[in-house]
Amino acid sequence: MMDPEISLLFQSPSPAGIAESQAQAELSPLYDRHPLPGDQAQIESAWAARRQQSPWLFDGAKFRLHSVELLEGGPFRFRLGLTCYKDFVGTNLAERAGRLRQRGSRDLGDSQAYLADPLGVGAILHTADDQCVFLRRSLSVGEAPGKVDIPGGHPEPQAVAGCTASSQGPIRHQDLPGELVVQEVFSSVLREIQDEVNLPASTLSSPALIGIAQNETSAGRSSAEFYVRCSLSSEQVRHNYTLGGPEAQESTSIIFVSRQDVLTMEPSAGLWQELCPSAKGAIRLYRAVMGASQ
Repeated sequence: MMDPEISLLFQSPSPAGIAESQAQAELSPLYDRHPLPGDQAQIESAWAARRQQSPWLFDGAKFRLHSVELLEGGPFRFRLGLTCYKDFVGTNLAERAGRLRQRGSRDLGDSQAYLADPLGVGAILHTADDQCVFLRRSLSVGEAPGKVDIPGGHPEPQAVAGCTASSQGPIRHQDLPGELVVQEVFSSVLREIQDEVNLPASTLSSPALIGIAQNETSAGRSSAEFYVRCSLSSEQVRHNYTLGGPEAQESTSIIFVSRQDVLTMEPSAGLWQELCPSAKGAIRLYRAVMGASQ
């Protein structure tokens, strides 16, 4: 199934997905966004305008996905730089995003070179009674307000830096050990499920990476999509959700869709039209990787 809002950068060759133990992360300034002359002034202007509309937004360090690699018979590798949410607003979400992609292709052979491209995470969350969990985003969130999404967010460099001895001052690539970065990428999706759906960690399986999807509505920004099993039924999940978690304000309702309906949902379907691109990408990857194996 095709949808112009999404593209797939990578999908797991294994129907079981990729486990944390099979992944590596390589961090380098070489994988940061390439700045352009006069760039920062345009970013600051775009950020000021966005903050005026949504004063609750805040800047923060993010991982920038440059590329991924899967060696034959070897581990999966994230190649990551550092970026921030302000740069994301001023590049990927700016009106000039299309021009930046064209210039990146022309100058460096990389359409994403001048974009912040912060790495997101999302999860196909599968309940014990064969339902998949979706959330209706609130109107106060910075991206895709009112749309239907899967649980997700961002892995945080600050969480990794806080685990190291060199955590004072600005976050530096050398302060972020690859094994801790991988741990943060995989654990962040569980943290988002716990915070957004209010589920105990003990009810969630270890995440399996099913692939990387790109959101073409935000200039190709990438999201690592995972599969997570929950030992609770959909009614138990609904009960926990209604009690409210730390990030309950990010959504207004919970939606359950049977696994079979997820696997057969058509782009013309009403729910598909309401989905965020990240959720569409996760569904496409889930179908491609795990659809025939469960």
